[in-house]
Amino acid sequence: MRAFVFPGQGSQKVGMGAELADASTAARETFEEVDDALSQNLSMIMREGPEGELTLTENAQPAIMANAIATLRVLQRDFGVSLVDHGNFVAGHSLGEYTALCAVGSFSLSDTARLLKLRGQAMQAAVPVGEGAMCALLGADLEKAQKLAEAAAEGQVCEVANDNDPTQVVLSGHAGAIERAIGLVKDFGIKRGVPLPVSAPFHCSLMQPAADAMAEALAETPPGGLDLPLYANVTAAPVDDPAEEQRLLVEQVTGRVRWRESVLAMREAGVEHFVELGGKVLGPMIGRIDRDAATSSIITMEDLETLAKELTS
Repeated sequence: MRAFVFPGQGSQKVGMGAELADASTAARETFEEVDDALSQNLSMIMREGPEGELTLTENAQPAIMANAIATLRVLQRDFGVSLVDHGNFVAGHSLGEYTALCAVGSFSLSDTARLLKLRGQAMQAAVPVGEGAMCALLGADLEKAQKLAEAAAEGQVCEVANDNDPTQVVLSGHAGAIERAIGLVKDFGIKRGVPLPVSAPFHCSLMQPAADAMAEALAETPPGGLDLPLYANVTAAPVDDPAEEQRLLVEQVTGRVRWRESVLAMREAGVEHFVELGGKVLGPMIGRIDRDAATSSIITMEDLETLAKELTS
């Protein structure tokens, strides 16, 4: 069995998608469709920068999605490989869940781009710049991370945002609480706490205004039927009901990304091969979660050609 997975924020970089666009009409048309949907030349920012503009949450989220969907469409149109024929499940890390829904026909590409633009804007607006922060805990499991978060909170918000793999957990909350958490890591047997260069404290209760904004947006543009089941971030369980997924997407804004548990659940369901489209972030994470899982991270035309041969041989 196989799962196609889609990366989240942090996987953006200037030049992303340029090789695909130069080599494939399918990729070019994908980027043009996103530009049209947003009334913005996002593809130019992706190709040429500046990096500061690409890193803005409202640009990074639709850009990462566009790059992954372009990769998928090249696989489908140029190499004749259908996601439905060769996959059993999909999943995405944070914003990647929207990409996954687009990949299985639950959202149109234009709607996905608009929803992610709004999501990025709403997340940025939820907390004034400087009031929130995030940090990655290296050498931490979930139990250690939760105990550290409780100790560092001191009446402020300090919560587990991402349970990425057995060696990396991310905390999110008030800047002061995150600073305290970094200072306390050794007391909890954690190797290191690293501040993350983010503009807002994602996936914690401070994001409630953004969750409210997404509830409104998703009421107007609800997900449709899914061609394949999706493993949702906040439940680490498969979903194929659009109404349930709509609710979970709202919950996801403030909820924990249960990536480690999602991968283990997919393995338990029989997934042997994970294909990451449009990034090289989730593949290594999956390898740390389960060394026996086969992973492919697909970015270039050469990667796509190799994958297509593997899937069709």
